[in-house]
Amino acid sequence: MRDRESPALAFDVPGLPPVKNQALSMFTAGSRQALRVRMLLTAACDAAQRTGWTPLTEPVALEVVVRRPHRHHLGDATNFLGGIGDVLQDKHRVPPGSVAHLGVLVDVALFVDDRQIQQISYREEPADEPSYRVKVVSLG
Repeated sequence: MRDRESPALAFDVPGLPPVKNQALSMFTAGSRQALRVRMLLTAACDAAQRTGWTPLTEPVALEVVVRRPHRHHLGDATNFLGGIGDVLQDKHRVPPGSVAHLGVLVDVALFVDDRQIQQISYREEPADEPSYRVKVVSLG
């Protein structure tokens, strides 16, 4: 019997991932992470629309590759991973007023809850300009 390939979605995002490390929610319109949140949601939305992706309900693996110059040390693995996990989960449990400014992007979700993440792969690579790649893989 042949194993079927697990559903996966991968995409690249310019800039650095949103950082989860502040008292103010990164979803707040005035947050310093607001642009990063929008960039991630836009890239995830484009990839999901191209492939017909629907939010996963089973366990997932999250793979992240951050590319940035060596001298650029704002953010670290745990803060980036927390930010990506929060942004890519269903946001309908977040207080509505805090995400209303996202418009249709509030509906972008690659999985229901970041508690579904059971495997993580993270690495950094040198690059002239910051960017990152996200891959979500079903473990179900």
